[in-house]
Amino acid sequence: MPTIIDVAAAAGVSTATVSRVLSRPERVLPHTRNRVLQTVEALGYRPNVAARSLRTLRAAKILVTVPDISNPFFASVIRGAEEAARDAGYGVVLGDTRHDPDIEDQYGAMLLRREVDGLVFLGHHLPDNLAALAAGERAPIVNGCEYSADLGVPSVHIDNAAAGADAIVHLAGLGHRAIGVVTGPDVSPPSRDRLAGASAAAAQRGLALGIARGDYSAQSGFDGAARLIATGVTAIFCFSDVMALGAIGAIRAAGLSCPDDVSVVGFDDLPLAAFFQPALTTIAQPTEAIGRRTVELLVDLLRGTGQVAAPEPLPHALIVRRTTGAAR
Repeated sequence: MPTIIDVAAAAGVSTATVSRVLSRPERVLPHTRNRVLQTVEALGYRPNVAARSLRTLRAAKILVTVPDISNPFFASVIRGAEEAARDAGYGVVLGDTRHDPDIEDQYGAMLLRREVDGLVFLGHHLPDNLAALAAGERAPIVNGCEYSADLGVPSVHIDNAAAGADAIVHLAGLGHRAIGVVTGPDVSPPSRDRLAGASAAAAQRGLALGIARGDYSAQSGFDGAARLIATGVTAIFCFSDVMALGAIGAIRAAGLSCPDDVSVVGFDDLPLAAFFQPALTTIAQPTEAIGRRTVELLVDLLRGTGQVAAPEPLPHALIVRRTTGAAR
């Protein structure tokens, strides 16, 4: 394999010039830069990334962790993050923490050892071993999706309380008075915010919500919806599309029809939501934009460019399809 010394000799420049062409090309005169690049191509030279990382203390990698990689919601968030990282010259290391603090700390140690340059975590819990680092100014850590002010790091998310209210306003506007919700786990900040917004919107209309706790899985959607159906609800708001799919199954298992007997609203607008039978009314999150923006914020922190703004929610939207209709 050719070395940087071989490239320098063939191009008639110093090894320092070759290094500058490959790392800071704008600092080299155009004719010299072109000659070096042509030599690099002709010789098939490839920089030693590991050695360069030792010299620059830059790994050129970003760690993205998810709390549950089996949840389809995270797929397009990760895609947006990976695209933004690639545009900025970074690779992505993906970690599945499984809601396990020990696994979270293992990934946190990668940042402390500088095996990665920064962290985007898509859950609600910052690894314990990164608490001191996160307390510093411009720490290379960004949260996505599950914003909580207690985290103390920049975050990209939607206004979950407003989104929860939108779902209830829609159902109440269709004449539903007996409305139930299937929430996420109590420890989930988005679930708490969605419930707060939904409850406030219901209270403004003189309604009391039936509440069933879920965990974002289809099974918990089925179980929660079954309990709510037994109380006589005519509409169910699920805090994820996956739970909504389970809820529709529970409606059918009870010998009822959606939306003729029970309307259903989901959350996330997964790519398959439009192809459910019937097509799912849901709250759409800009998932790819969330992933992209988290990485853009992180790159700004790493490069020391710009000011890190206060959290500003991205827009959400109510998508009305065929699982909601007028109350019977």
